[in-house]
Amino acid sequence: MLIAVIGVNHRTAPLEVREKLAFPEWGIKDWLCKLLSYPGIEGCAIVSTCNRTEIYIAPLELDTGMSSVWSFLSEKSGLDISEIKNYTFCHTLYDAIRHLFRVVSGLDSMILGETQILGQVKKAYELALAAQSTNVVLNTLFQQAITTGKRVRTETGIDQNPVSIPYAAVELAKQSLGSLQGRSVLVVGAGEMSELTVVHLVANGVTSVIVSNRSYDRAVQLAEKFNGSAVKFDRLFEYMNKADIVISSTAAQHYVIKYADMKQVTERRAGKTITMIDIAVPRDIDPAVRQLPGVNLYDVDHLQNVVDANLAERRQAAVQAEGIIEEELNEFMCWLSTRYVVPTISALKKLGEEIKQRELQRAFNRLGDLTERERKVIGSLANSIVNQLLHHPVIKLKQAALTPEGHLYIEIAQNIFNLNVEGKPLQRKKKVAACSATGWDKGITAVAADSRPSE
Repeated sequence: MLIAVIGVNHRTAPLEVREKLAFPEWGIKDWLCKLLSYPGIEGCAIVSTCNRTEIYIAPLELDTGMSSVWSFLSEKSGLDISEIKNYTFCHTLYDAIRHLFRVVSGLDSMILGETQILGQVKKAYELALAAQSTNVVLNTLFQQAITTGKRVRTETGIDQNPVSIPYAAVELAKQSLGSLQGRSVLVVGAGEMSELTVVHLVANGVTSVIVSNRSYDRAVQLAEKFNGSAVKFDRLFEYMNKADIVISSTAAQHYVIKYADMKQVTERRAGKTITMIDIAVPRDIDPAVRQLPGVNLYDVDHLQNVVDANLAERRQAAVQAEGIIEEELNEFMCWLSTRYVVPTISALKKLGEEIKQRELQRAFNRLGDLTERERKVIGSLANSIVNQLLHHPVIKLKQAALTPEGHLYIEIAQNIFNLNVEGKPLQRKKKVAACSATGWDKGITAVAADSRPSE
């Protein structure tokens, strides 16, 4: 049984193409059932996120299986196969397995080491199980991939260092104040960057959120998301007395928080530390504010330094992760190759035994009456000849099975000896029948009507 993946991601295709090739979670089971009905597909799974769509298959023959996936994607998206091929990548065998292990470890993500993909791959596997579209090879592949992703994060800590501005803001707040448990934050400006930063602050223990914005309605909307309160912009400095952290991110072209205003605030705070994080460009906070007692002021450059340093650490962790992936990959290949070669060796030995028995019977018929001893001697001779003829081919097949080219040697042996090696055609028929019972005809129309990616 072989393995292949055909996919599209944020590096190979623009959003308008990825949208057409995406599979909403609620429709994946039906689409998997449909894919199983295509020629050569013995097992399949679909990983579909906002940044990627990847179809994993276990075909008996690569060309047939991959052609089926191209046709399947064309039917689903309405795009020509030639157009789809322009935006997709294709990996087979060893490279397909390594790709999945790298994906689930966060090494192929837009943000190096991100953790969300691990859960997304796990969910994709669960959906494939529910659709009965997997087989033992894909089951083992995805199980080991998920284990690999967990191991990479545990042993390398690749996801521990923030590599975005909002994450970096939280990191600096921690360095300035220590624990963020029970702290309060005042947000100046109600844009997306402010919101993302508050999300991470709240996740790290901040309990009180105050939002001030020139548009008071917008301030109210953002405050409600965090069970916080909104204040009018002209009362900004009054409420700054209550904050441990200030996040400022407005579109103003001048300083919103000036030295003179902050000087009065610090006098009222009587030396109590306040951490101010200026995410805006141009800056919202007068740099001179940094000179005031009890003020720790950080701007975008400080945040970028944290991002760069942490990204460097993630890249270093990624090197270690690649080593872990190779270990897991070799372990899986040993399992897969051994599983793949055993039926071939069994068929080869069966063929030798059939030829031996047939020729022995023919010889005994021609020789007439033989003593029991003579029969044993002739039988032993035939047995020895067959064993010696098959000994080296069997040894070489076992050795070749542990290499990335093992499947080629096995296929050659099957062809040379015309071996009857059983595949899984009956399993495939059963799976397609089971999928038919899930209501493919009813569900597919709805899926085709909405091909937007599920976040």
